[in-house]
Amino acid sequence: MKSALMIIKEQISNFYLVRRLSLYELKSKNQNNYLGILWEFLNPAIQILIYWFVFGTLRSRDPVDVGGVHIQFFSWLLAAFFMWNFFYQSTIQGSKSIYTKLRMLSKMNFPMSVIPSYVIFAQFYIHIVMLLISIVILQFSGYYINMYYVQLIYYIFAAYCLVFAVSLITSTLSTIVRDFHMLLNSSLRMMLYVSGVLWPITILANEFPKIMQFLKLNPLIYLIDGYRSALFGVEWHFIVHWQYTIYFWGLVIVLFIIGSALHVKFRRHFIDFL
Repeated sequence: MKSALMIIKEQISNFYLVRRLSLYELKSKNQNNYLGILWEFLNPAIQILIYWFVFGTLRSRDPVDVGGVHIQFFSWLLAAFFMWNFFYQSTIQGSKSIYTKLRMLSKMNFPMSVIPSYVIFAQFYIHIVMLLISIVILQFSGYYINMYYVQLIYYIFAAYCLVFAVSLITSTLSTIVRDFHMLLNSSLRMMLYVSGVLWPITILANEFPKIMQFLKLNPLIYLIDGYRSALFGVEWHFIVHWQYTIYFWGLVIVLFIIGSALHVKFRRHFIDFL
């Protein structure tokens, strides 16, 4: 717990630095591309069109049921895909942030926990812009802004907390054992297909209830369902499913405590693993 409190204090006291470094990260990452930062939006846009063609056109044209509301497949996919993209990109970039940037930043005077934090924050900017684009598209699709949109503030914060807690663990393990980053990358690609992003996993509830309960241990399902409930005006998801809310935050806290302990224990030795 002492390590967790230390990490929280470091994030608060260095928040200005995190924002400055995150903007630098966005610019430096895309400075050699002709289209620059536009690629941060073009890549996921191309991906979602491919998934829509495969899962929405070739598979079925039937609408998807979300809390009793029938949603067009493309809109249903759009409401969750950019949230998934934020989680995937932030987790991958965060996991390799320390060992790829440590040598360059080791002479600067700030705590090591800032490194994965500002990398995640750079992806956070992209996520916010993508979410706004999604909202505009949904307006033209007939899914208008409603009072449930207030939930988005909560779920954006929840997504950021989950990613940061996970990245504290993965960035430490990836620095110590580089193969862990490769394993993580493969695992996350598989996770895309079992998180309810591309197909409604609720169809398993009747025929395979035990598998459904197992899949719901995945905290991404909580976030994805929350985003969709807000964007389509279905319900106050975090209140209606309060047991799932407790589970989600319990898991985030446990992951954060573990990640903080690992990070604080090994960060003095990070330079030895380069």
